Amino acid sequence: MNYLTGCLVCGAELSYSRRYTSRTCYYCGVTQETNASCSEGHYVCDSCHNGTANDLIERYCGNTGSTSPLSMALTLMKNPAVKMHGPEHHFLVPAVLLAACRNLNGTDKSGVAEKIRQARIRAEEVKGGFCGFQGACGAAIGAGIFMSLMTGATPLSDRERVLSNLITADCLRAIADNGGARCCKRASFRAILTATEFVRRELGIDLPVEWPPACAFTELNRECLLERCAFYDIGQEVTQNVLLQGETKECP
Repeated sequence: MNYLTGCLVCGAELSYSRRYTSRTCYYCGVTQETNASCSEGHYVCDSCHNGTANDLIERYCGNTGSTSPLSMALTLMKNPAVKMHGPEHHFLVPAVLLAACRNLNGTDKSGVAEKIRQARIRAEEVKGGFCGFQGACGAAIGAGIFMSLMTGATPLSDRERVLSNLITADCLRAIADNGGARCCKRASFRAILTATEFVRRELGIDLPVEWPPACAFTELNRECLLERCAFYDIGQEVTQNVLLQGETKECP
């Protein structure tokens, strides 16, 4: 769920001390003197608190040590800067995938930080409503952006360009097969799951294959598919095995 009050990480009450202590920002890793934190010990710096969704995504993915793209996506989605629907998801998908691959392989952080910055520039060209007006969901395009940056693809590349198009095509198929009106959360989950399988098969990168918990965003989405969505409730285990095996059946 989105935490509109209290701690932006967990929703717990904020506490304030008369003394300043050094705390590290949960999102970007900067250490500062502060007299504020939540009851669970989380601290969010002013830059991450006040920035745009894309600012937050870039700072968080540049700092995190997680190898789980789904876990990163959920952490970011809980922040109120990331709306229920919006073009920030077009950047979120490639950013979490790039960060996960970096952390799994121990790649130089500065080099991947530049790739994440480039992903932001490219993703910001994919405007809101692309899924319906241009016929290509921005979450799937985000997976293609990720692959392009991972392989160094250009319009003149051979296999690199093929892989970038194929991962986008696989993600678009997975998103479209579910049916329904737009849902940026569902589309992002689908794209990340599909991309995780794709990079394992094509690049030999063994990212964690995880299934997100029951969706906490249903009440924010007036077009929610409810039981038709595999992420809706604890009954998702029935569809999990089917979807991870690559079949294209619509959720019950």
